[in-house]
Amino acid sequence: MSETNLRDPKLYINRELSALAFNRRVLNEAYDDRHPLLEQVKFLAIFSGNMDEFFMVRVSGLKQQVLLGITDRPADGLTPREQLVSIHEAVTSMQAQKMDYWRDHVKEALVGAGIHILDYAELKRRQKQKVKGYFEREIFPVLTPLLFDPGHPFPHISNLSINLAVVVRDPASGDSHFARVKVASTLPRLIPLNPLDPEELLPPSVQKFVWIEQVIAANLDRLFPGMEIEEAYPFRITRNTDMEIQEDEADDLLLTIEESLRRRHFGFVVRLEVDQSMPEEILEILMSNLQVGSFDVYRIDGPLDLNTLWQLHQLERPQLKDPVFQPVLPPPLRSEDSIFKILKRQDVLLHHPYDSFLPVVDFVRTAADDPNVLAIKQTLYRVGPNPPIVQALMRARENGKQVSALVELKARFDEESNIGWARALERAGVHVVYGLIGLKTHCKVCLVVRRERDGIHRYVHLSTGNYNTITARMYTDIGLMTCDDEIGADASELFNYLTGFSKQDNYRKFLVAPVNFRKHMLEFIEREIAHGDKGRIIIKLNSLVDAKIIAALYRASQAGVQIDLNVRGICCLRPGIEGISDNIRVLSIVGRFLEHSRIYYFHNLGKADLYVGSGDLMPRNIDRRVEVLFPIEDPILRTEILENILEVYLKDTEKGHILDADGTYKPVKEGMENQGDLFGSQEWLLNGRITLQRAVEEPVALSDNV
Repeated sequence: MSETNLRDPKLYINRELSALAFNRRVLNEAYDDRHPLLEQVKFLAIFSGNMDEFFMVRVSGLKQQVLLGITDRPADGLTPREQLVSIHEAVTSMQAQKMDYWRDHVKEALVGAGIHILDYAELKRRQKQKVKGYFEREIFPVLTPLLFDPGHPFPHISNLSINLAVVVRDPASGDSHFARVKVASTLPRLIPLNPLDPEELLPPSVQKFVWIEQVIAANLDRLFPGMEIEEAYPFRITRNTDMEIQEDEADDLLLTIEESLRRRHFGFVVRLEVDQSMPEEILEILMSNLQVGSFDVYRIDGPLDLNTLWQLHQLERPQLKDPVFQPVLPPPLRSEDSIFKILKRQDVLLHHPYDSFLPVVDFVRTAADDPNVLAIKQTLYRVGPNPPIVQALMRARENGKQVSALVELKARFDEESNIGWARALERAGVHVVYGLIGLKTHCKVCLVVRRERDGIHRYVHLSTGNYNTITARMYTDIGLMTCDDEIGADASELFNYLTGFSKQDNYRKFLVAPVNFRKHMLEFIEREIAHGDKGRIIIKLNSLVDAKIIAALYRASQAGVQIDLNVRGICCLRPGIEGISDNIRVLSIVGRFLEHSRIYYFHNLGKADLYVGSGDLMPRNIDRRVEVLFPIEDPILRTEILENILEVYLKDTEKGHILDADGTYKPVKEGMENQGDLFGSQEWLLNGRITLQRAVEEPVALSDNV
């Protein structure tokens, strides 16, 4: 088929609808009774949080395109307006499913486990008295009722906050007025009743909660003394938070982003969630003043914002959660030798969270204290709270090392945290840079330069994931620790590219976006096309969106190349189309851990290229980010990745979903006759059944301060 025909919109799945399909798979995990109960609750919370981000970023982007009159169509051919219509239909359906499941299954199951989520109307008289006392002590002092009338402008509504739309009546004049009460986010959304009523003598296994907005609604007379409370309904808005930064016009990028963060709180409204029972006249007041249309409104039959359910997952109820596991140390790192001596002998592969993240932290800490280390250079994207890596970099500077840190200020929703750590690093004397104009630095690289008897040596850690000790326990990522000379030289030149003035366009072993990532990906695919039905491609990644890459994969399929794509989230490629993509299989795995690693394997008649790195096959990663893919060359490590990671995932029948040509996903297990033989890749890896016998010795836990 010609390249022109491969541009047919029918061959591509819409990016936004594919993202919603991923969130639907997350929601389906909440329905899976094989998960412990609080893990099902966790998936409801994750789904809700994902949908918030989807609206804040993706829907807001489409709305801006509509407002600007942009009618450009992506590869799938849908205009921005058509996408918004489809999104509304899909989200309405998923929201209804979520609330039905919460109300009809999860709440009842929680009661069976001794966790009661009560409505205020269900409370006993004594409980209401206790809650009223809590309201007076803890809630009332922080509430601020805001009236809306000709003398009082419509109040600003904070992004993602829970609010009450209140109608009060003046008994003297008979006039009704609209007011808004914001539920303070500093207070627990679910108020625990046990501490308020110790006389009830509940067993420790029984815990009761009530929604804070219902408690406030029941005590509105304290906020509006002398007025009659006619109605009160909860609502919640989602604002556009996708910042546009004119870097080329900014004298100081840090200050520019700080100002953009302040503006984020005032972004236009992209979603209005209201209680199902809210009457039209009150809804009209909100819609008119928030400037939203009917397609922006979602009526919710139940509590708003189930992202709050993370509060339940934090309960000390281990029998209702996944068993606690301890990550292990790979055998090479169990030696008493220093990390530098170990890396002189061999490369070390880390597969988190199954492997401990502690060696990565210790790598930087050891370098910080080693008198022979001259310099440390590191990229920081999402480091999390109290990051030990950042502390180690500051200590290295105190110890007289040359320390450079590239802190990506544009890491979405981590901007404030990164600004704080950037300032702390600068105060410690670390040389901090903020990356390249127009590009987001997404690669994960740490370079240590050390003087040894035979000269200067470079030690490098590279990864698919962030230097974040918290996400390292929840995301599957792959890291490589090496002292390979050519990788060290590439890392040095990469940092020169990031921190200085360099037009480096060629690397010894790295594939770097936006320099040569796309070029090499297309070359690898073309090489497999030349091998015909002897060609083989396996790719594991988070998202596949780039139309040029997809067209190349279609051509490879037509040439007979067997292609397995393990795509966690968004996939715009349609597999299984006769004569076009019938040699392509797309598998998605959603489980206990968030699949986050990216692996690229091109068979090349047995002389395979195997790369791991930070970049997905999306235009933003290929063209607008600094990404690094690095080769895995050690034969043992190559075998481990191929046989104990890639092939293990492809065999997943428990959590795997197969993408059909129509864009829908079907669980692999639905096509199995005997579902008693299900195989879960994450469970297999978690149990440590790996050829290299990683779990022979006692597991090594992450230290308390990591």
